[in-house]
Amino acid sequence: MTAMQVVVLSKVGWHADELCRALGERGHCGRVLPYESLVARFTGDGDAALTGNRLAILDADAVLARFIPAGSLEQIIYRVDALHWIEEHGVPVMNSPRAIERSVDKFYTDARLREAGLSTLETVVCEGAAEALTAIRAMLAEPQANPVGDAVVIKPIFGSMGHGIVRVSDPDVAFRVLQPLERIGAVFYVQRAVDSGGRDVRVFVVGGRVLGAIERRAPDGDWRANVSRGGSARSIELPAAWADLAIRAAAAVGADYAGVDLLPCRDGCVFVLEVNGIPGWQGLQAATGIDVAGSIVDHLVERVESGRSADVVRA
Repeated sequence: MTAMQVVVLSKVGWHADELCRALGERGHCGRVLPYESLVARFTGDGDAALTGNRLAILDADAVLARFIPAGSLEQIIYRVDALHWIEEHGVPVMNSPRAIERSVDKFYTDARLREAGLSTLETVVCEGAAEALTAIRAMLAEPQANPVGDAVVIKPIFGSMGHGIVRVSDPDVAFRVLQPLERIGAVFYVQRAVDSGGRDVRVFVVGGRVLGAIERRAPDGDWRANVSRGGSARSIELPAAWADLAIRAAAAVGADYAGVDLLPCRDGCVFVLEVNGIPGWQGLQAATGIDVAGSIVDHLVERVESGRSADVVRA
C-alpha cells in the first residue's frame, strides 16, 4: 500500500516512540501530537479544520489515540469530542472514541461485560457514602461467599495501574475512607474481594485475536499485581477458554486492541476484572518478546486498506 500519514495523539514517551518505530519500519510516517495542541477552527465561509502543532489532522490517513492526559472536565470532553469529530470525517481512529469512553469508565465497562454474558465481580456503584457503606456491610456480612477474610475493594471509577485502590475489611475503616471521597464528589465503586492468590492475568487482544498473555504477581507486602507497582510478570500459555473470555471482553467495549485483565481464583472461577482501551504493554513485551506496536500498526493498516477497498467498490 502507499505510505500512510498517521497522527499519534499521545504524550511523548516509550509507547509513542514504539508506535512511530513500527510505522517507520513499515514505510509509514508517524507524527506524535499532544492533545493539548489541538486547535479547531471554523471560518465564516463554512470551512472547518482541526490542527495540532499546525498539522492538519483531518488530512491524515489514520489516528492512533493513546493516553488522554488528566485535565478539567471541559478539557477531557473537548479532547474526546475531537476524536469523535475526526472519526466522523472519515479518518480511522484507533481505538475509537466510543471504545475509549466505554473502557475508561469502570462502571460502563462492567455494564457492557455483564450484558455480553461475561463473569465479573460483585460490584455496587453509587454516589452516596451511606449507600456505599450499606453495600460494604452487606458484602462483609457474607463470609461464605468471600474466601479472603471478609474484604472489599474501593476503587476510583476512573484510573489505572492500581492507583487509588483501597482494600478494607472493617466497616469503620471503610467509613473513614468514604467520607473524604464524598466531600470531593467521588463516585463510589465497591467490589467484593476474591482469593486470587495475589495474581492476575493480562491478555493483550489485537484485531479479535490474542496476541500474548502474562501472569502478574503482587510484590511482597502488596495485594495488587500491577507491574507498575513492582509486580512480577511472566509469559504464559493461555487456556482456550480464557482466550475466549478476553476476546469477548474486548469486543464488548468495541476495542480494536485492549489489555484485558482476568482474575483466576483458587476455587477455579475466572472473572473479567477490567478492559483497558488505552493499554500499556511494556511489561508484556519484556516478558514475551512480542512486538506489540508492530501488531497494532499492522491491524491499523488492515483497517485503512479495507476502508479504501470499500470506497472503491462503492465508487
